[in-house]
This record gives sequence, C-alpha cells and structure tokens, in this order.
Amino acid sequence: MKPYHLMLKSIKTLCLMLLVGTVSFAQSSGAKKEQNKTSGKVAVAYVTSWTDVMPDPDYITHINYAFGHVSNSFNGIRIDNPERLKKLAALKATHPKLKVLISIGGWGSGRFSEMAASEENRTGFAKDCLRILNEFNLDGIDIDWEYPTSKAAKISASPDDTQNYTLMMNAIRSTIGRGKLLTLATSADAKYIDFKSIEPLVDFVNIMTYDMGNPPNHHAGLFRSKYTGGISVDEAVTAHVSAGMPINKLVLGIPFYGHGTNGITNFIDYKEVLKLRGFKTQWDAEAKVPFLENDKGEFVCTYESPESIAIKCEYLLNRGMLGAMYWEYAGDTAEGVLRKAVYTGLNK
Repeated sequence: MKPYHLMLKSIKTLCLMLLVGTVSFAQSSGAKKEQNKTSGKVAVAYVTSWTDVMPDPDYITHINYAFGHVSNSFNGIRIDNPERLKKLAALKATHPKLKVLISIGGWGSGRFSEMAASEENRTGFAKDCLRILNEFNLDGIDIDWEYPTSKAAKISASPDDTQNYTLMMNAIRSTIGRGKLLTLATSADAKYIDFKSIEPLVDFVNIMTYDMGNPPNHHAGLFRSKYTGGISVDEAVTAHVSAGMPINKLVLGIPFYGHGTNGITNFIDYKEVLKLRGFKTQWDAEAKVPFLENDKGEFVCTYESPESIAIKCEYLLNRGMLGAMYWEYAGDTAEGVLRKAVYTGLNK
C-alpha cells in the first residue's frame, strides 16, 4: 500500500487528467458544431421588401434583399423599403458571419439596358453600388438582370445587352473591390449572359432552377420525367457548366412556392399548399419531386417539400456545387420546415 501523501498525489493527478479530458471533449464538440455551421456551403435566402418576417440567421449564410432598381436617370440605384434593409443588416451585430447583399433587378425591373450601354452610366451605377454598401453596411451586390437582350418582362432590351452586361460587371467589381461579394441570378437555361467573360469577376451564381413549367408539369423537377415541360434542374446545372461557369461557383435555386391550376392559385406559397384540402399527394420517382392531384386524377399543383429538398441537397453536394438558394423566405412555414431542410441537407 502507498503512503498517504503519495495516494493523495495520485488522486490529484487522476482528477486533473479527467478535467483536461472533459475540457478537451467539450472543445472538440464545440469545434465540430462550429464546423457544421461553417461547412463552406452557402444557404442563400431571398428576403423581400414587401414582407415583414425577419429571417433566422441560424439557418442561413447569406441574405439577398429584394429589391433595388436602376434609377430613372440610369446611373444610380433606388431601394424598395430601405428601412427593412437596415433591419436585416442589423442582424449582423449578433451574427457576424452572416452576409447581407442587396439584389438589384427582378422580373419587370428595367433600365438595365440603358445603364449598361453607356460607360458614363455604368460608372455612376457602380459608384452608387459602393455608396449603398457603405451606407447600409452590406457585404455585396447581387445582380438580378435575369434576361439581358429579352423584352419578355416588358422592359427595354438590346442585342448588345450581353456584351454590355460584362462591361457592367467589370465596372462594379473594379469599384467595390475584391473585399465585397458580387453575385448574380440567372435563368435556368444559362442563356443571355457570357459566363466565360464574367467568371473571374463573380463570387458565385444563383441559378433560378424553378418556374420551368406549370401544371401538368413540374416547375423544379430534379431530373426529367413525363411531367417535364421545359428542362430539369440537372440539365440547368449542366448548361451553366457548359457555358463556362465552374461547378464550385454554382448555387442551386429552390422554390418555397408552387404553381397551381384548376382552382389553385398560380403562385402559391408552400405554407398555403399545406392548407389545401381534397387533393392527393403524389411523388414523381423520376423527377424526385411531389405534386398534387385532384379527385379527377389531374395534376393540379407543382411544389417543393422537405423530402425533395433533401434529395436536391444531396445532388448538389455530390456534384460539388457551392450551395443552395431559395425564393423566398416568407413562403416557408412559421416553424421553418423548408429552410431547416436546406440547412440540414447542406450540413450532412
């Protein structure tokens, strides 16, 4: 038997080892949790000026505020509901890793063509981008001039828009510097933009992989099926890579809304889809998305679900994409089942 003072020393040594082990375990667990939070994948949430719900920064990495617009003078920016933008930027005080960007454009937002066609206007626009970044404490600019050369949104357009788009992005990047983000939203088919020319300028590209069909077709089917009216999500991603954008700069768009017909509104938020009664939920095993049928067996609503989002996240991880984007935050349920599905899927 050891002398008492030696036994006491051994007990103290053992207690110290246990304490160190406990601290080390706690630190490693905390590091693992932090690693999951910052896994390198982006979760981009579009948050609109016309809604009032405040996003939960625990489930997103980037907020794209919709929208700003090219000014009537073609050389500046007008912001919808600037007070809401200030409130969103204030979230960074408690979540310093959160990035808040302003998205300029959107469907029906014009004057891009006139702005981009003039060097003087491009310069003024780029300077106003920098002013807004500084004034509102923002992290970047997201350009949502979605269809250069197209008048489909009843806005001005020119055959030179694609070339001038590149000149505009060059002006913005050279003005805001490399310390700020420059991103864009693009149509699913990867048309309208010269991706090879802008690739060195941009941080990532948000593909609008939705609105690619209406009932009786899916609007965001992952793969082709008999219900594919236009292209699939997979084909959209491949089109962007073929157009010259590296896969690790691509962000997959996910809709938090659906399209309906035969008594269901054309644009319907996911939270409202859940309230529908008298319809049968079906699953397209090829396209990997759900849809609703009425009592006649007709395809009447295309939408997204936590299950289809989980599959999309697995897909984008396997392809080496940068992350996911969704339009828009307020379409989710109050409990956030879709945004949580995105976050969980990206951090598997």
